Amino acid sequence: MDSFLHRGQRRQLIDKLRATGQYDSKVLDVMANVPRHVFLDSSFHGWAYQDEPFPIDCEQTISQPSTVAWQSSQLELLPRQHVLEIGTGSGYQAVVLSLLGGRVFTVERHKPLYRKAKLTFKKLKLDRRIRSYLRDGTKGLPEMAPFDRIMATAGATAVPPALREQLKVGGIMVIPVGPEGKEQTLLKIRRLSETEWSEEELGQCAFVPFLEGLG
Repeated sequence: MDSFLHRGQRRQLIDKLRATGQYDSKVLDVMANVPRHVFLDSSFHGWAYQDEPFPIDCEQTISQPSTVAWQSSQLELLPRQHVLEIGTGSGYQAVVLSLLGGRVFTVERHKPLYRKAKLTFKKLKLDRRIRSYLRDGTKGLPEMAPFDRIMATAGATAVPPALREQLKVGGIMVIPVGPEGKEQTLLKIRRLSETEWSEEELGQCAFVPFLEGLG
């Protein structure tokens, strides 16, 4: 599953990301051990360790590794914290969060992606560490809330109120926000109290749309 060639390509990618000094070293250490190619169609295996997004099923994409490293670093995830991921997609980001020590709850609106990601988690023997749900991500996961951390891997036109409310006091949410069809801004939101949140703009980004309902 993880060949010598893939390991070498992955090492080169991680070395390039590490050289920028922009990402948490723990995040990069985890990514160095995650075989990104298994989350892609076999036709993309030869390019899996380029710093590029690639198409997956249901007109979605797997984020480029630098974006995964950026979001994961900004989340400041600590071991055993409960983290809600909105947009399972291929499952790559959920695996990174799990191997960082998070107790991952991931929500996907497209049934084919939900099913395929669950099979991938099982293949990687992480199915007991990642809990998957076929849900409308705008509603979060109220029965498992509150969460220490929340990450969205799709661009919202506004932060869904349910996600704000499901974040613990002292918790962090990382979410792309911007007008439909335009570049988004990655926001880092901290819940300061029951009624207060702070927002920090981290930079521009481009994600697939954050949509209501099931796909």
